[in-house]
Amino acid sequence: MALHPEFPKSPFAELLPEQRWFPAAEELRSTAYEKLLPPLVAKIRSEVSAWRAAGYAGASDTSRALLNWWFGTEHLAEQADGTLSPFRYYFAQREAVETVIWLHDVRKVRDKFDLLRFDASGAVSTNMFDEDWPRYVVKMATGAGKTKVLSLLIAWSFFHKLYETDSTLARNFLLIAPNIIVLDRRRESDRHLR
Repeated sequence: MALHPEFPKSPFAELLPEQRWFPAAEELRSTAYEKLLPPLVAKIRSEVSAWRAAGYAGASDTSRALLNWWFGTEHLAEQADGTLSPFRYYFAQREAVETVIWLHDVRKVRDKFDLLRFDASGAVSTNMFDEDWPRYVVKMATGAGKTKVLSLLIAWSFFHKLYETDSTLARNFLLIAPNIIVLDRRRESDRHLR
């Protein structure tokens, strides 16, 4: 298993596509990177990275405003003792949110056929998915902040529907929590969003 020599030590630092971990020896990176990753990942990561560098070009006004607020504005969070300290989202959280927004706003992915255009492996086909609704999947490690990502995407969907003409997104949500721990985390995230 290979970690790129320039892999960042901070979870807040931008992780460039060429610095990613992949399941092989480092000397195979140049010839096997896309083949060893899950389908769709390498191409989408690369395009989202370029989109981020271009200042979210092509995103709706609402999406761009939210992305700049969440990831380009300094935030202070109140600590238990009442003091304020800087708050930042992990890069993995940022990239997950950016990816879903990029797929929706910029690449106009609305169904499985649109999404499969990003398959570099040829291993995925439309008959693998019975449903016709869009499926955006974000795979993140335990502790990486999936609950925060979900809360940001819910907020994005709500405001996108509210402010963007002809938005296909929702303003109403049903959240099913798999257990009380996740439910408590959601309640805490919701409290901070107000």
